[in-house]
This record gives sequence, C-alpha cells and structure tokens, in this order.
Amino acid sequence: MPARNVELVHISKTYGSLTAVDDLNMSIGEKGFYSFLGPSGCGKTTLLRIIAGFVEPTAGKVLIGGKDMAGIPPNQRPTAMIFQNLALFPLMRVWENVAFAFEVRGVTKQRRRILADDLLNRVSLEGVGDKFPHELSGGQRQRVAIARALAVEPDVLLLDEPLSALDLKLRQRMISELRSIQKQTEVTFIYITHDQGEALAMSDQVAVMNAGQIQQIGSPQEIYNQPQTAFVATFVGENNYFRGTIKNVSDNQVVLATPAGDLKGYFGSSEMSQGDEAWLFVRPERCTLGTMENPENSFEAPIVQLDFDGPSQICSLQVEGASIQVIYPQGMHSYHVGDRVQVSFRTKDALIIPPGKTAHD
Repeated sequence: MPARNVELVHISKTYGSLTAVDDLNMSIGEKGFYSFLGPSGCGKTTLLRIIAGFVEPTAGKVLIGGKDMAGIPPNQRPTAMIFQNLALFPLMRVWENVAFAFEVRGVTKQRRRILADDLLNRVSLEGVGDKFPHELSGGQRQRVAIARALAVEPDVLLLDEPLSALDLKLRQRMISELRSIQKQTEVTFIYITHDQGEALAMSDQVAVMNAGQIQQIGSPQEIYNQPQTAFVATFVGENNYFRGTIKNVSDNQVVLATPAGDLKGYFGSSEMSQGDEAWLFVRPERCTLGTMENPENSFEAPIVQLDFDGPSQICSLQVEGASIQVIYPQGMHSYHVGDRVQVSFRTKDALIIPPGKTAHD
C-alpha cells in the first residue's frame, strides 16, 4: 500500500495584495484524520484546493507519499475531494453516481454495479442504489458523496466543510459516521471546518489557522487544554481571560497582578519575566461559584446574566476589567441576577499566555 503522508513545504498563495496562505509548513501522517480549523477567510479552503491541485501555490510545494505534486492535475493526483455542495449527479441513480469513476476506467456495467454496491455497504447505505439523490436524506447524500470519492481509491480524501448545511442532530450523527468510515477505510482524511466541535470530535490532529498561518497544531486535547496563543485560547471553546502584569515567577508558577487582584497560573506556550504584560486564561467549567476549599484564586463579582443551556447553567459576571462566565450543572446553585458571589479556580487550571490577537478582535 502506498504511503499516504502529505508534506506542505513553505506553501504561500497570494492574490494581488491579499495573502491567503502565508509560508505554511506542516506534515500530515498517513491513515489519520486531520482537520484545519479556523474562521472564514483564514485560508483553509485555499490550502485544501492547493493540495487537491485546483489552485497552484504562489510558492512552496506539496508532496504526497514523497512525490512532488507540481504540475500534476487534480484527476491525476492520489486524492479525492468532497465539496460543500456534494456535487452529486441529480439524474443518475445513487449507484451510478458512485460507479462513475469505474465507468471512466472502462469497467463493465455489471462489475460497476457490484463495486458500487460494495462501497455503499461500506458507508451503511445498503439497498439505496436504485434511488435518486433527491430521494435521500441529507446524511445519506453525504455518505453517497463519500462512497463516490472512495471509488477512485484515493490515498487522501479532502473534505471541504461537508457538514455545514446539515441540521444539528444530523451533523452530530455524521461526525460519528465520518470518523468510523475513516477508521474502516484507513484513508487519510483532511477536513476543513470552522466548527470547533467537529474538529475536536473527529480529529487525530487539529491545525488551528488564522490569517493564512497555522497558530497551533496538536491533538484535540492539547488544542483545548493547552492553547499556545491568545487566538487559539479564544477561538477553541469558551475562555475567561484577565489582563495583567507578571508580579512574580517561581518554578513556572506565575503571579499576575490584575484589576481583579493577584491571580496565579502556569506558563502556557512560552515563559516570560517579571514586569511583562500577560494574560491569564481559565475555562468557564474550571471555575467554581461559592466557597471553594482552600481556594488558590478567588474574588467577588456580581452576576449580570443567567442562561439556561440544557443540562448546564451559564452564569455571566462582571469583575474589574473583565467579563467572565462560569458553567455549572443545572440545579447546583440558586443564584439570581444581581447577587454578589465568590468565584474561585485552581492554579493548575489557569494558563499564562503572552498578549495577542484574539478570535474576537
């Protein structure tokens, strides 16, 4: 079986004065599920099209299995791409959509049907081969598109936000099914999304992009629990942050002087020195309302809003210099808007990161 690793070497793409992808380097291993996560306009779709061969990079090169893809058109690359609109042939039956690649290769009709049905079985679509795309649900059409892409036997499957048009429940189901299909086929999946939930749920590795550059690459757990930049910390999940000045550093533990008082945390991406400006980040679910036993960080703040979120309650508070949130299970507290409460969190749950551009800027 050929190697399926993808190497992106100093990839840049400019359109006049606009830089869509900026000197990007990344190694994508074989047989895994990899996601590029970022806001609209960050360059992730341009990068996917460069890998597919639909867009030529201004600089740099794409290697697949060690082979330089320069000058190789999309239909001759060991890739297949699933577009956001799926691009199924509406007047062809489902099995004919899947078998199109076999027809191009000159496979007989009888053999095409056998191969198409086998692929449909692999994506849990037994018995729908004779239907037309419009007769299927949105999730079924997604799986037909995957089966059709797998028919060309790609080393790498490229997916351009294929779940964005689905409703929430169907999207959640398809997340599980895509992950299962990738594990079953062992084809390398490269997935583009602006939805952090999709990226964190499916991926072996996530590359967070902004303004044409990769901010951080890591496992979903690393991206969520150990963000390295202010952008990643604010784009992936909710995060409270406090601006301040480093007051003291001891054994990687930092005391930050903030308008809410002295708060403690640990260095995230890089170490800084006493007197440096820094931001402290702590997740809402890591904060506690009321009295915490031996609180390491604590302050009082008024509740300005309470929001119901199914099993959870989201409590918004206003403290000097920051608006923060605390998330806790429904029924755990009976606070009201206007109450002043104590907010606490542990030092080990707080990251100290250099100031920078956030996802909200």
